[in-house]
Amino acid sequence: MKRFFMVLLKPLSFLPAIAILYVIFTFSGHSGVDSGALSHKVSRTVVTVGAKLLDKDLSDEQVEHYIERIHLPVRKAAHMAQYFFLAVAVSFPLYVYRLRGFWLLLVAGAICLAVAGLDEYRQSFVTGRVGSKQDVMIDGVGIFFGIMVVRIVCWTALAPSRLKARRAKRRNTK
Repeated sequence: MKRFFMVLLKPLSFLPAIAILYVIFTFSGHSGVDSGALSHKVSRTVVTVGAKLLDKDLSDEQVEHYIERIHLPVRKAAHMAQYFFLAVAVSFPLYVYRLRGFWLLLVAGAICLAVAGLDEYRQSFVTGRVGSKQDVMIDGVGIFFGIMVVRIVCWTALAPSRLKARRAKRRNTK
């Protein structure tokens, strides 16, 4: 019965990756004006929350000044975060299918970088947007860290079972 559920559930482990792909392609389909407005809104939230946390009373001009200063980093951080989560969502199922180490990095990285490249290419056809190799490189940073987090978490989580298996193997060889 356990084997039946594993066979049934393993393919479903890719559903989070598909959901994140949907989110990424939805955001990249927004026009340049809509995308800029969304990141401006996020930047405004960051500035106003930061001002409240630091107990600063900023004028409207100062708020706009800080929004303009962080607008580009907020956009690039969003790129990195989206692809970080995609890499995690792609790497976990591959890990479940016993893809480990360098091969996990290679395969999951190639899949996610291909998505990033296709996404940027697609953006070049959206009004007010351009495809950017720089954005693919920024996405790559998020991808790398996402895969590394999966490798560390899985390695750490499986450490007790690996130790148990080694001890059992030592007992059997004596």
